[in-house]
Amino acid sequence: MPLTAAMPTADLAHDEPRPYLWTMNFGPQHPATHTTIRLVLKLDGERVVDAMPDIGYLHSGFEKLGEHLDYNQYVTVTDRMNYVSPMANNVAWHLAVEKLLGIEVPPRCRYLRVIVCELSRITDHLLCLGAMGLDTGAFTHFIYAFNPREWICDVFEALCGARFTNSYTRVGGLMYDATPKAVAMIRDFLGRIPKPLADMDRLLGRNRIFRDRTEGVGVLTREEAIRRSCSGPVARASGVTRDLRRDDPYLGYEDFDFDVCCATAGDCFARYMVRMAEMRESIKIIRQAVENLPAGPVNVGDDARVILPKKEAVFRTIEGLITHFELVMGNRGFEVPCEEVYCATEAPNGELGFYVVGDGTSRAYRARCRPPSFIHLALFPHLIRGHMLSDVVAVLGSLNVIAAELDR
Repeated sequence: MPLTAAMPTADLAHDEPRPYLWTMNFGPQHPATHTTIRLVLKLDGERVVDAMPDIGYLHSGFEKLGEHLDYNQYVTVTDRMNYVSPMANNVAWHLAVEKLLGIEVPPRCRYLRVIVCELSRITDHLLCLGAMGLDTGAFTHFIYAFNPREWICDVFEALCGARFTNSYTRVGGLMYDATPKAVAMIRDFLGRIPKPLADMDRLLGRNRIFRDRTEGVGVLTREEAIRRSCSGPVARASGVTRDLRRDDPYLGYEDFDFDVCCATAGDCFARYMVRMAEMRESIKIIRQAVENLPAGPVNVGDDARVILPKKEAVFRTIEGLITHFELVMGNRGFEVPCEEVYCATEAPNGELGFYVVGDGTSRAYRARCRPPSFIHLALFPHLIRGHMLSDVVAVLGSLNVIAAELDR
């Protein structure tokens, strides 16, 4: 992190030259950013006077790719947006596409999507809280958080064969149905996860050093959270009681009993506690979904003509081969209306929305993403001003910014 003398700069408060300010480049390779984000900090000694986030180091062009890949192929790109919880991205994308096409997926598919979304919420929060502990000096807490993430990866592997970049959803359904083994692994996970969560809470939630470093740091008021379009745990930690799973239900979330976890302090510790509470609520939702998992197919019927046939049918029957050919050909796929839709889900970090414009072809005319991290990184200068340099990692960690969502 090189320090260089800054040019004489006008004080925001007194409009007087302050030639003693320093400029520090925090990142983009700094380990505490956890990704490729550069923060240009203006320092008065060790106190942060101002900060400027600088993005663009992980540009993947994922919105432009939406105009060149069809509605099923693009799911592989959504895996690389918030790569910590890719299943949640898969579901959000195909919910938007199905809204455009007017498709209603079967009940079993809805419940399985709820299960993978809540598992993704847990794995995302585990990484966020483990990294918060690591950045503030609690290495043991990081290890305690990462062990349960491996259990979730095992479940994902049983569901779709991939542990990380899953690409599990399809237009009108899922890649595979959940096998009895996968359901048993989910039940086993539900029995094992409460103990590590309790251990994490004891390790960090009651740790005097951690609380001193997070309480009263990076305070975001309720009014500012609303004015700056915050969502998810960041908004709920400031007293904004908004959760799309309750306020605008999708996938049958209205069938489940769960609480919306909120706090009022709006500081880094409040964001930590909200995420801890949300993991316990996700466990409740998963347990209800598994115990009430409907029978039946996971894909829409053949009359919809949007689901690719199974590989066995493609390789062994002429009907399967013809159906596959017609669905993948650009001028013979399923019918797409020339309309536009916006569909949002309650992703682990907040409102994840996709705006999709159809033009009658098998590819979107426009695929726009509303990622929560892009909104929340813009908060960072507001939250860090007046704090010490050592508070940068605490504030940034509590926002859980994922750089792959930032750069288009």
